Amino acid sequence: MKIVKNDFVAGAKEAEGIVVIIDVFRAFSTVCYCLHNNANRVIPVDDIQEALALKKQVENPVLIGERDGKKLDGFDFGNSPSELKLIDLRSKNVIHTTHAGTQGVVNASKAVEVVTGAFVNAKATARYIKSKSPDTVTLVRMGWKAETPSDEDNLCADYLESLLLDANFDEQSIECSLRALPCSQRFFDPKQPWSPSSDFYLCLRINIFDFVVAAQIEHDGLLSLCKITA
Repeated sequence: MKIVKNDFVAGAKEAEGIVVIIDVFRAFSTVCYCLHNNANRVIPVDDIQEALALKKQVENPVLIGERDGKKLDGFDFGNSPSELKLIDLRSKNVIHTTHAGTQGVVNASKAVEVVTGAFVNAKATARYIKSKSPDTVTLVRMGWKAETPSDEDNLCADYLESLLLDANFDEQSIECSLRALPCSQRFFDPKQPWSPSSDFYLCLRINIFDFVVAAQIEHDGLLSLCKITA
């Protein structure tokens, strides 16, 4: 198995094999909480206006989105697991747009298959990929705004790589390591209430979910993120 690491939208566009689009803070952690809370699917889009237009087209829509970490006007929720962890999304079609993660999913055009990457379901994701015995796996780190490297996505890529290679990794050090780094400080800054500290901890509940989030084209032609039991 060849493992390649790419970054940002450009990296997603060039990614081959099974592609893992990684966005720990917060897109693909949030998606896992949505699917755990019985959302029918999550529809990733790169454009705000497209998301608003889709609300008029799909049944039982819920809009989730952010730019600069802040909830978007006209949206039901921000890109925050804290907002969604107790929301029953049964039969809801979640429409999701973010600065980084969703941009990677919609641009991974060369991939054989696309799955999302986060700490909350990392082992399930690695187990699923290994069951496919792919020649190539590309780990795409989306970073901050899909333009600046971020420690949490880099660390998640390293963790996924270790799981794919059956190598040792100190899971217990992840939260402590990230808490001390600049990437996490927004969650503890009272001037940024749209990034609550609870989001930091919810995104770092290592392997709490035992399912994979995979991209697939649904019956209505929309690219969707769906839950697959690994």
